[in-house]
Amino acid sequence: MAEHDFEKMALTPLDEYPFHATPYPMSYIPNSDPAWDDGYYFLAYDLDTGASVWTGMRIAPNSNMIGGYANTNVRGVQRAVRLSRIWRPDFDVAVGPLRFEFVEPLKAIRLICEPNESGIAFDILWRGLSPCHLAAHHRAVRAGRLATDQSRYHQVGQATGWMQVGDQRWDMPEDAPWGGSRDRSWGIYESRPPLAAAPKFLPPVEPAGTPRALRFSCFVECENLSAYFHFHEGPNGERDGLNDAFGIPLEGSVDFGWPGDEGHREKIAFTDYDHKLNWRPGTRSVTDGTVTLTDANGSQWSLALDVRHPPHVLGQIGYHVGAWSDGGTIHTWHGRSPALEWDEFDFSQQPCQHTFPGNGETRTVFGVEHLAAVTLTAPDGTVHNGRAQFEVFLNGRYAPYGFEGQENHGGLTGRGIA
Repeated sequence: MAEHDFEKMALTPLDEYPFHATPYPMSYIPNSDPAWDDGYYFLAYDLDTGASVWTGMRIAPNSNMIGGYANTNVRGVQRAVRLSRIWRPDFDVAVGPLRFEFVEPLKAIRLICEPNESGIAFDILWRGLSPCHLAAHHRAVRAGRLATDQSRYHQVGQATGWMQVGDQRWDMPEDAPWGGSRDRSWGIYESRPPLAAAPKFLPPVEPAGTPRALRFSCFVECENLSAYFHFHEGPNGERDGLNDAFGIPLEGSVDFGWPGDEGHREKIAFTDYDHKLNWRPGTRSVTDGTVTLTDANGSQWSLALDVRHPPHVLGQIGYHVGAWSDGGTIHTWHGRSPALEWDEFDFSQQPCQHTFPGNGETRTVFGVEHLAAVTLTAPDGTVHNGRAQFEVFLNGRYAPYGFEGQENHGGLTGRGIA
């Protein structure tokens, strides 16, 4: 028997299209690292009611799993349904009641969660407000090995349709759409337990380059324009030489709709920034602040942020150990296919104590994903009112705001564990 006959590679619907990156079917991944994954998240949110829904999926080809989630947040009360199934040979972008339909790739995506035992259901049309922003390639090296090798893009959008949580329903009308953001990435990301190598069995590693301490990623929607930007800094505010999954000093731009739209003009890239942020006591969550952005013309844009609701707490959707009750993650087998479980927690007062069901550990937690009302002042003095979603990850010591080192919490370090 020939070697390739032991397990024949499966064809996927995408193999119909002439854009292969390897001489193999799309079900084959030319890398055996369990951290290789491919997927996205979408967010729809409403500042007036304080209601939002996060939903996403990730394929982990080397564990042959596809995992998904829908996580609603109503002024700090978060309900999540976690979903998982074997990936091959069913290549639909669907897990149990959750599925995504690509109405117009890179522009319009339908997000559907059929009624299920969690009480979460929705039918949302998510539309981009301008072309996706392809970030510079993410790359990090640890002990001579690529620890991150990943492409990623971002997009600001709006959402119409409806969402239901239990007996409560929210409509997202065409004349008053909800705000939206999304993130898409594929490749090798930072390793996540339990599939990652146990650090105690590896030799000590001298850090190469500067560790990343701050990540700030922001999606802005205002009248007649949108913007995306992210920046990253080291423990002392360093902007260069960062060896991390998120290591680009600054990227982003102001965008003015789609080519062909009325009022469209070329986007303007950002080249420098400054920030003055205020923090919720006992947390690394932002309450308000200002980010000043310098564009390629040397002009300044001032973005004032006002966080209206408790920021969203991570750890419930299944990316890290502790969310799934069996101790697994979005990448692992949960004993059945499909698998579904759900829970609800009250994070309306932060910081707060939270016991993770998957490992029984109780930790002080706070949110790192913020929804804000914004005022964007353009270089000509015009003021644009709007809304934004931004995330702040702070790992360990960050001297510019007086944050000291912190205990290592694995993949959740810097993502909302005090």
